[in-house]
Amino acid sequence: MAVYRRAARPRFTLFLLILTSVTVITLDYRGDAGGVIDSIKGTAQDAFAPVQDAADAAFRPVGDFFQGITHYGALEKENARLRDQLEEARGQTLRAADAEREREQLLELDNLTVVQNIPSVAARVVSTSTSNFDLTIQIDKGTNAGVALRMPVVTGAGLVGRVTSVSRTRSTILLITDPASSVGIRLTGSAEVGVANGRGSDKDLSVDFVAPDAEVAKGEVVVSSGLQQSEFPPSIPIGKVTQASSPNGGFQKFLRVKPIVDLHRLSFVKVLQWSPS
Repeated sequence: MAVYRRAARPRFTLFLLILTSVTVITLDYRGDAGGVIDSIKGTAQDAFAPVQDAADAAFRPVGDFFQGITHYGALEKENARLRDQLEEARGQTLRAADAEREREQLLELDNLTVVQNIPSVAARVVSTSTSNFDLTIQIDKGTNAGVALRMPVVTGAGLVGRVTSVSRTRSTILLITDPASSVGIRLTGSAEVGVANGRGSDKDLSVDFVAPDAEVAKGEVVVSSGLQQSEFPPSIPIGKVTQASSPNGGFQKFLRVKPIVDLHRLSFVKVLQWSPS
């Protein structure tokens, strides 16, 4: 008999649980339970809230990781697009600065007032010599533009050299620093005249035929003499005196002149359509 009661009690308990569950579900569905069911549900949610928060915190990095993988390609494309935009902006800035520099150099060509009455041809420098023994530049104008042999070449600052070869669209200019170059000069302070000779790249010009007793000051401006049969018009700035001395027993003064034009940074020049005749 005792065995029968032990077997019947679990079945009875199970029946009560099922009945209670069906009743609760029915009441919740019909809305008759009111606040009782809501209270039970709220209590359950509060009880499981810490567990849910812990699970969210634990799995959030994993979710972020997979989301990052999903959007990685899009981020790479966006970064590449932004880099391209940045490079384009930098390029535009550099091009604008270069255009402004060229505009200023072109305007400076008209600063040399001593040759304003001489017809001229503005030209762009397209190449320079790579040899220390042949100091020349090439410009993009030739006989088609009215350039001819032996014509002087200047910038807005002063003398550059003279034309030594010419074709229809190109001309070669021998710089005043070339060892084969010589220019008749005049000292603006003492009015002494002489001849300035090139000595090579980055070297000051040497001046011959200045009287040993001539008074020459350091920093004195030297210009083209423009004497008869000179290849250059008068009064074009050439440079400034850097050294002046009179060796004992010498027949002439020792002079060095630094060119006033930066011959390493020529972008535009002006060819003077001028000849001694």
